[in-house]
Amino acid sequence: MTSDSSATPPIPDRRGERMNGAEAVVRSLEALGVTDVFGLPGGAVLPLYDALMDAKKLRHVLVRHEQGGGHAAEGFASSSGRVGVCIATSGPGATNLVTAIADAYMDSVPMLAITGQVFSHLMGTDAFQEADIVGITMPITKHSFLVKKAEDIPGALAAAYHLASSGRPGPVLVDITKDAQEGPLDFVWDPRVDLAGYRPITKANSKQIQAAADLIAQAERPVFYVGGGVVRAGAAEELKQLAELVGAPVVTTLMARGVFPDSHPQHMGMPGMHGTVPAVLALQESDLLITLGARFDDRVTGKSALFAPDAKVIHADIDPAEIGKIRAADVPIVGDAAEVISDLIAAVSTAKLSREFADMSAWWERLNGLVKTYPLGYQGTTDGLMSPQHVIQRIGELTGPEGIYAAGVGQHQMWAAQFIKYERPHAWLNSGGAGTMGYSVPAAMGAKVAEPDRVVWAIDGDGCFQMTNQELATCVVNNIPIKVAIINNSSLGMVRQWQTLIYDGRYSNTELNTGHGSPRVPDFVKLGEAYGCLAIRVEREEDVDAAIKLALETNDRPVVIDFVVSADAMVWPMVRQGTSNSDIQYALEHSPEWEDE
Repeated sequence: MTSDSSATPPIPDRRGERMNGAEAVVRSLEALGVTDVFGLPGGAVLPLYDALMDAKKLRHVLVRHEQGGGHAAEGFASSSGRVGVCIATSGPGATNLVTAIADAYMDSVPMLAITGQVFSHLMGTDAFQEADIVGITMPITKHSFLVKKAEDIPGALAAAYHLASSGRPGPVLVDITKDAQEGPLDFVWDPRVDLAGYRPITKANSKQIQAAADLIAQAERPVFYVGGGVVRAGAAEELKQLAELVGAPVVTTLMARGVFPDSHPQHMGMPGMHGTVPAVLALQESDLLITLGARFDDRVTGKSALFAPDAKVIHADIDPAEIGKIRAADVPIVGDAAEVISDLIAAVSTAKLSREFADMSAWWERLNGLVKTYPLGYQGTTDGLMSPQHVIQRIGELTGPEGIYAAGVGQHQMWAAQFIKYERPHAWLNSGGAGTMGYSVPAAMGAKVAEPDRVVWAIDGDGCFQMTNQELATCVVNNIPIKVAIINNSSLGMVRQWQTLIYDGRYSNTELNTGHGSPRVPDFVKLGEAYGCLAIRVEREEDVDAAIKLALETNDRPVVIDFVVSADAMVWPMVRQGTSNSDIQYALEHSPEWEDE
């Protein structure tokens, strides 16, 4: 994602207008084109909240917990490609943002977090609600600013916004003392930013592009290994053009779902611990990895020393720190994914005019055989309860590719990545790197604010839902009609799956008592109704479609559906942690025909 100063909306010339620092925050955000912010007031940020009362172009959404505000900013950013903004007070307000900031850092989400700080003369005295949030967040932000003077506010916010949205996107924190918010300044808006030492490389080296084209021409078993960086760069169309030009298979990581259409015949699916067999083995058996905006995460590689042992590596990323971090690159390319891919299209097109490319027919015969033999599927349950995979698949089929799907973390996240068909980028939102429980509901809320005309689903687990469901109040009060599907297996499902497979069924502290045959604490239908939502419980497969259709027809309030599913369902395929991807299990005991578990 690159910053485009020409896209900054024009504002009246207010040079030299006298105001206080808090008013300067509002004016600066408006000048940056920010339209929506998520936050919760407190003592150290009260001057800013007073100024927000007079904001002309900013909508403030009052959240019920600062973590929810942070995830809402992430959902806003991830669904729209714009910078998400959240606000919190000092001390515990700021530390409640830390989880969302860390989440945004891991997944390269452009986010601006603004926090209030105690008076500058009190800093370092353990004043009431004081916390060194700049120090706390330094390892999990692109940069953290501490602003102690009112006149520094416009420049700090312009720089923070530029940092968040340019290069490899990510979260930036601006901590503003209360006296800086209250202090006077002559407001001058200058969006030009010059940060010493910050020069993201967007244009790739032409020699590296040519070297990559040469490797592509020689490869008999190439694979496009596509990560979330291609989504952030807005390079979906370029990727499709390059993939079709080369004719090689494509795999899209958890963070890249939708950037290459699931329906495309070259798409092998998602790789990784719970990826498709064709995608996992395509990487494992390849002779060339064309890696675009991906970072060789352990969930993709399995045991990294055994990953794709015969493959040469082209690795393109805007962050030079990612290249060679885990896997040495034969051709390292630093640059913005959209520009790199465009350059590769030109280089490969030129190469095709003067040389013959390697024959991939045997490679496609192998991969098409895997696709036919190992399609995604699931077993019916034996306990009389619904299959969670069926529920999630029907949500996707009845809603369609124009919807937005924000998942929590765990089994339901993997099933949502597997069984919903994604045809466009920004349709799939999830916490990939951090794996943050509680992400789904507030992220869906933020996405609905950013994209009000789209259907937005929060596909959540009964464990994740209990961490941030208070944001349903925010949705009801602010007319943000998201749909929430609780995949209720009455347990911490993914932890339970590992306990089944690795710990001999010793279910230590994973029963949540929310589902079938339990006390239902809480009762999700009563909880949803208490928040003012339409709330439904579904316990029979024949009722699934009607409930989803009712949710799709209801747009005057949020909808909560408690789908009571089997706790015995597992996510397959699976590569056990610390093993080679070659040891992928299609089902329990390597069953290729989905025999009884």
